[in-house]
Amino acid sequence: MPTTKTLGCLPFFAKGIVVKGFGRGSKELGIPTANYMSEVVDTLPSDMETGIYYGYAKVDGGPVYKMVMSIGWNPYYKNVKKSMETHILHKFESDFYGSLLKTCIINYIRPEQSYESLDALIDAIKSDIAYADTQLDLAEYSDLQKHSFFSVEKPQDISSGNLTFPGSSL
Repeated sequence: MPTTKTLGCLPFFAKGIVVKGFGRGSKELGIPTANYMSEVVDTLPSDMETGIYYGYAKVDGGPVYKMVMSIGWNPYYKNVKKSMETHILHKFESDFYGSLLKTCIINYIRPEQSYESLDALIDAIKSDIAYADTQLDLAEYSDLQKHSFFSVEKPQDISSGNLTFPGSSL
């Protein structure tokens, strides 16, 4: 269960340019992720626990899709750098590095944990994806999928490798 402090941080809205991550999502796990720059990760509220979350995501001017996000250090891999890794529940035809990613983190699934094997990690991620997919069909979340954060792009939202867009709690 998440703490009351974590729940008080939600929903949390973040936007930033998609950068190359650790290179494990697609290659090793078969579950591609979009990664934020560390400047966006640094905007997370200090009360927001590490763990697995779900919500919505939009790439550039595309549609809003369901997503699952891992926030933390990925204990299985013993990362030393905190990350926000977003798996969007949609199959994209190609990578979208350099694109603007907007996310709305809605709710918490579980804490981070390490696993005995890569297969156990993959099974847990697939379970998280299935849970998020079901939860995000609930009517209570439809307003967030249509939130103005995802609507008309402002000039400052134009994707550029030279710009960073820190997250914010709207």
